[in-house]
Amino acid sequence: MGNKNVDINSKLIDSARKGDQQAMYRLYKLYVQAMYNTCIRMVSNQFDAEDIIQESFVKAFNNLDSFRGESSFGSWLKRIVINQSITFLRKKKQNFQDIDDLQILADEDEENSFPEIDPMMIHESIKTLPEKARVVLNLYLLEGYIHKEIADILNITESTSKSQYLRAKQLLREKLEKEIRYEY
Repeated sequence: MGNKNVDINSKLIDSARKGDQQAMYRLYKLYVQAMYNTCIRMVSNQFDAEDIIQESFVKAFNNLDSFRGESSFGSWLKRIVINQSITFLRKKKQNFQDIDDLQILADEDEENSFPEIDPMMIHESIKTLPEKARVVLNLYLLEGYIHKEIADILNITESTSKSQYLRAKQLLREKLEKEIRYEY
């Protein structure tokens, strides 16, 4: 079944390269929700995310000739969405600074120490994190990038990426603990 999807996407991409609007629309419909989910985690604002998604698809369709098929179309498109999101955040003058000086208590053994928590509560708590920490958390934890890749993407040091990730985890843990205490 995987090959069938590749063949369909390949045909759609070839048609879209030739300017077929219907093929572009079908690609858009296939990928828009997944790309929106990635983007909203990065920027935490529905209207900004919608704008970024539109810009990302325009950029992707305008640059289809640069898609060589070395990765899946979805991976290629996700990279565009992440880059557009980061560009947006930079335009908002969000500077990523090293926070090594902060005392962050991070016990890696406590990674999975949370009791059963509603995923929506986690999602809402992530949205409230400071932007820099939220972006690194999303790239590392949800998008699967390693700290070196995050550092390259955001033009920060690897240690800053790690520090921001630890900061995000600490803040998220504190927020969730408060929420859990409040509920019970």
